Amino acid sequence: MPTVLRVDGYRFFFYSNEGNEPVHIHVQKAEKYAKFWLDPIQVAESMGYNSKELQRIQNIIKEHEKLLREAWNERFTK
Repeated sequence: MPTVLRVDGYRFFFYSNEGNEPVHIHVQKAEKYAKFWLDPIQVAESMGYNSKELQRIQNIIKEHEKLLREAWNERFTK
C-alpha cells in the first residue's frame, strides 16, 4: 500500500494490485475510509466520513491532483 500523500491526518494511498482499474486514490483517517476516482474527481465509496469531510478530501485531491496522477502513472504504466 504505497502512501502517496499525508495531509491533515488523511493518508492518500493505493493498493499495489490496482492497475486494472481507472485512476483513483484511497483515503484513510483513523477508522474512516474513502475511494475517489480522479477522472473526474468524485467519491467512488465512503465509510464513516460525513459530507463536509468528503468535500475537504476532494479539495485536497484537487490541490494535489498532479502529484496523485504522477504517482499512479509511475506505479501502473511502466
